[in-house]
Amino acid sequence: MATQSFAGVTNALDDTALEQLTKHLARTAEHYDRAGEFPQAAFDILARQGLVGLTVSRDLGGQGAGYVDTLRVLGAVAKGDPSAALILFMTYAFHAGEAKGGRWPAAVHKKLALEALAGRGLIGTFRVEPELGTPVRGGLPKTTARQTADGWRIVGEKIYSTGSTGLDWFAVWARTNEAEPRVGLFLIDSSSPGITIVPEWDHLGMRATVSHRVVFDDTLAPTSAAVDVRRPEEWVLPTGQANGPVLWNALAIAAIYDGVARAARDWLAGYLNDRAPANLGAPLATLPRVQEKFGEIEALLQVNRTLIFSAAQAADRGELPSADSANVVKHVITTNAIQAVAIGLELTGNPGISRNHPLERHYRDVLCSRIHSPQADTILIGAGRAGLSR
Repeated sequence: MATQSFAGVTNALDDTALEQLTKHLARTAEHYDRAGEFPQAAFDILARQGLVGLTVSRDLGGQGAGYVDTLRVLGAVAKGDPSAALILFMTYAFHAGEAKGGRWPAAVHKKLALEALAGRGLIGTFRVEPELGTPVRGGLPKTTARQTADGWRIVGEKIYSTGSTGLDWFAVWARTNEAEPRVGLFLIDSSSPGITIVPEWDHLGMRATVSHRVVFDDTLAPTSAAVDVRRPEEWVLPTGQANGPVLWNALAIAAIYDGVARAARDWLAGYLNDRAPANLGAPLATLPRVQEKFGEIEALLQVNRTLIFSAAQAADRGELPSADSANVVKHVITTNAIQAVAIGLELTGNPGISRNHPLERHYRDVLCSRIHSPQADTILIGAGRAGLSR
């Protein structure tokens, strides 16, 4: 696994390497945001650093990184280019989950693991549909998988398909056309015939995630594509301890948007130290009121860091929280991240919302934390029910 790309760095996971990684990714983040394109330059860097396969298990030649190291990397990537981090997270979660769960066929898992170790094999899970919305809120997908002598024929469409134009593999949430439908994931090569990507993603922020509509028109996938298909009731999570996917989702989303807030904080610190209005005769950073508001940002981010890594360290010890607790951590951290960047806008006024400065982009990006499942209402209702039932 390659670990040396940045000058003088021999360990891709040490603090210096991660700081350099952030700086390299930040150089192109604005370009990809404005263009609304897949952040290829970011993934070229990640591949050279040997970071695409970070969570591939050791028995397959990877590092088998746990929660702490993976979240450190995701945070550093997000601080430079959060769209790249969100796309990368899906590949990380897949290999981390499979290393622990092992529901996918071993041959398929190994193939994807070796691709990731070579800097390729990006995989994304496509679950959301125009009519159903997110399956987190219940219901069977309209996308259908029909088994034939040649394999599976996939018909349907997915929206908010993160990474669409740059992924190597699509894990598509679909139902079988059997008398008693099963539901689950079908692994499809992104270069397969019968796939159309409709370029409609033009959102407030995270624009380089290229989360376009993907249409499957009788797309043929091999029989082995049914990598994790179960009866609907088997997908219902029992109450209690969070499983791997739930915890990875909660902590990764938290770390990514905390990274956005930290990028905003660093830019703001430079701006406040450099900006010296003529009527003041000193930098804005010398004003007690500015120092107080910046202190609020520091407090919010310190809480975030403590929550993320205390949960990650516990998980690496095998101490998984409840699903409700994991999602509350996500909710609190993303709420703090939004507030931290909003305070920056209060302190900067017009310059903060000018596209001449990155704070405007950071604010657009951090607001997108609200749309990730499970959303605030689901999280808080779950936490409230759990608390009231004691």
